[in-house]
Amino acid sequence: MERTQPVDTSVIQPHMRHHWIDNEDLPLLPDMQPVSTVRDSLYELIPLGPREIKLIGTPEFLRLQQVKQLGFVYRIWPGATHTRYEHSLGCYHLTVRALRALLQRGERGGLDGVAVSSIQALVVASLLHDIGHYPYSHTIEELGSPILLHERIGRTVIEKSSIADVLERDYHLSPERVADFIDPPKNRQRHPDDELLSHLLSGPLDVDKLDYLPRDARGCNVPYGGVDVSRLLGSLLVHKVDGKRSIVVTHKGVSPLHSLLHARQEMFDNIYWHHTSRAFQVMLVRAVQDALQSGQLKADQLVGLDDYSLMTLLRSEPMPQSTRALAESLTNRQPHKVVLEISRMAGRFFNRLDALFWDAERRRRVECQLGERLSQVLDTEIAEHELLFDIPRPEKWEMDLNIVFEHPPVGMKPFMSWVEVTGLQPDDLARYEQHQRRIRLVVSERLRSSLTSHRDDIVLPTLEELV
Repeated sequence: MERTQPVDTSVIQPHMRHHWIDNEDLPLLPDMQPVSTVRDSLYELIPLGPREIKLIGTPEFLRLQQVKQLGFVYRIWPGATHTRYEHSLGCYHLTVRALRALLQRGERGGLDGVAVSSIQALVVASLLHDIGHYPYSHTIEELGSPILLHERIGRTVIEKSSIADVLERDYHLSPERVADFIDPPKNRQRHPDDELLSHLLSGPLDVDKLDYLPRDARGCNVPYGGVDVSRLLGSLLVHKVDGKRSIVVTHKGVSPLHSLLHARQEMFDNIYWHHTSRAFQVMLVRAVQDALQSGQLKADQLVGLDDYSLMTLLRSEPMPQSTRALAESLTNRQPHKVVLEISRMAGRFFNRLDALFWDAERRRRVECQLGERLSQVLDTEIAEHELLFDIPRPEKWEMDLNIVFEHPPVGMKPFMSWVEVTGLQPDDLARYEQHQRRIRLVVSERLRSSLTSHRDDIVLPTLEELV
């Protein structure tokens, strides 16, 4: 009798593209046999498998229901109360859709030969990619050391909490491997299939942006953030670039990718860099910074908090007076007000101020020195926390992606870079950002009138002397 060769079920085979069941009767993708659904504001119903239900039921994941996706933006746009919990479910849903689109490509740019475990690890990582997030968006991370990045915190949560138990027991996945998708290791090699698929979670084209841009736009009820997500996901394929597999898009993805770039820029211009929201953010940064400097707060105490518990902590009696005052203003919606704006056109002056973003201690010293000088000159009492700099983080606008054409137009090639296809250089949007990005001096409401009236003859010259 002729023996049949054993089928390797550890990697994707043609017969597994549409229907595959593991030893526990669970499918490759959770939406093949969902046991429940979540009704979502963007995607209607998000299917969940039994293992995903366990993950989102852990205390660590449930915390994300109390962490607003956009931090203080709801103070300006009241509808922007959506959370990291919703966003995480959205990223998971888009990941499943992207994987299904790639599976359907079969041998022509699909996932044949890719490890099943890598696909499963990506699905889980997309659900957990924000598990280590601090309250109020990315604000606290702007302080730098000793504040760890949320990706590093996420690794600890994934590897050392109840989430690790679910991953090992139900998924038979290494928590470290899942964490590597979120916090890529710098000193060791990863599974090559993990390296390939990780670009769907973090990169020029990733499910993170594809979810948060339209979700944030909807929450704020603004006409920005529009991207043809279905067409973009349908254009994905795996292609070898210089002998190495890479996620690329067909020519049908060019237009939605262009929309993605501009949607992101519009959201920064109108929402993420809004002056009132930014004022709230720098007030929170100083409140936390002063608490850390006083020794009344340790960096590790910030891990695992939600929006409410953080504000409660900062308002508590042991905290320094400046921290409590700022937290009180944040709670009562009393933002600092803009008295001075500096643009890129200010040249070296702008650059000297911009450098303060990367040095939180020096930034605080300059803020305090400026307050002291103005207090003396204007004979007005100015507390250290009443005068702050708003310096937005410089953004990256690269589109390091390749485009493939099945039937390239005359003059074009079957495989081309984004720059070759569109003519858009990476610094095109960067130059626009440089002209739109502003550095602001914000002060408490009671100081606004007096400092504004002396902006040009006292405030600006004094600041120029200090930096």
